[in-house]
Amino acid sequence: MSSKTPTPHPDAAPPGSAPPETAHAAEGSPEAGTRPGLFHDASLSAVLAGFVAVVVSYSGPLVIVLAAASAGHLNTAQTSSWVWAISIGSGLTCIALSLRTKMPVITAWSTPGAALLVTSLGAYSYAEAIGAFIVTGLVITLVGLTGVFGWLMRQVPTAVVSAMLAGILFSFGTGVFTSLKTAPLIAGSVLVAYLLAKRWLPRYAVLVALAAGVAASAVSSRLDIHLDRIELAKPVLTTPEFSLASLIGIAVPMILATLASQNAPGMAVLTASGYEPKDRLLIGSTGLVSTALAPFGSHAINLAAITAAICTGPESHRDPKRRYVAGVSCGAFYLLIGAFGSTLVVLFAGLPKELVAAVAGVALLGALAGGLTGAVKEEKDREAALITFLATASGVTLFGIGSAFWGLLFGVIAHFVLTRWRGTPTEPAK
Repeated sequence: MSSKTPTPHPDAAPPGSAPPETAHAAEGSPEAGTRPGLFHDASLSAVLAGFVAVVVSYSGPLVIVLAAASAGHLNTAQTSSWVWAISIGSGLTCIALSLRTKMPVITAWSTPGAALLVTSLGAYSYAEAIGAFIVTGLVITLVGLTGVFGWLMRQVPTAVVSAMLAGILFSFGTGVFTSLKTAPLIAGSVLVAYLLAKRWLPRYAVLVALAAGVAASAVSSRLDIHLDRIELAKPVLTTPEFSLASLIGIAVPMILATLASQNAPGMAVLTASGYEPKDRLLIGSTGLVSTALAPFGSHAINLAAITAAICTGPESHRDPKRRYVAGVSCGAFYLLIGAFGSTLVVLFAGLPKELVAAVAGVALLGALAGGLTGAVKEEKDREAALITFLATASGVTLFGIGSAFWGLLFGVIAHFVLTRWRGTPTEPAK
């Protein structure tokens, strides 16, 4: 359905700009082989982008995991092991894949998968759930390694992909301003600090905004952090049990939700940012890690979308080739927090939700702007892109699958109808 535009030569870029099309040197190319190392490419802005991505992950999606653990009547040790497994899995894949591909590959645990478990985990034994997690990881690995998933994603028009990205990030952009209603000092401080820093210290705009937001939270007595003790997590190995009921009730919907609502948008974020993600490597690797850590509680590790956009945009670094550092940074923070299980989670749980929403919003402005630009670039694709954007931004969930997938599906259908069935245009009468 889509055609790839030729990648322009880096020399064609205007001075001081870094077009997305040059974001990723092909693996094995001379340019890729002669690139400087990690420490040369490291920057404070990229490290901070990775940190913000982790803050967003632990301040939001992890709450769903904890709710699922409570619904499944897991004890403290099992819950801590679950947090350890998804954190370590996310950290290892972030670091390894980012270094391997020189792209900011951000992974995380399946949020829709965790939401599914909130309502279903209590109906099965924990051992049966572990068995379903293993099967989920194996199937996702198979789908990734065969290249089927990547082939399907490559058929999606670029404008539709960009529109889906914009739709995913839309609520985060508006979150900056809706937070003004409940916490005007915190959200206002973040926004003002970001704008001022963007004018005079653009590379550190998010850092300045975060610092201002934390200071405002402290002044308004909204920081609620109580850290009684710090202790290393102790992984709990659970022997899996396999039952048809748990495979149908847990594995099947989790496979669909993870592929459609997580990996598809995750691939789209990388593509919309100008990278060329290798689907076999990325999906296959996350599936393998999910399978390996499933006996310790990991329900599914996958590509991230929202937190990925924080690390793939210009706020991470002006040079797209140096943004992979954000992926390594994100992975390092995952490993640090995961090593202590749920102990350090309270540090992020104590942050005001308005602070997290505002910081995430300003950090994603660049990615949102890029998505909107890509969506309307080609006139023939604008209607399909608009449908994609509206469906995705609506937040609709059908059959347990999130709006990102439905936006993608409706956009592809609209693109097909409007372009493949369109008659030959006639010349207007003179």
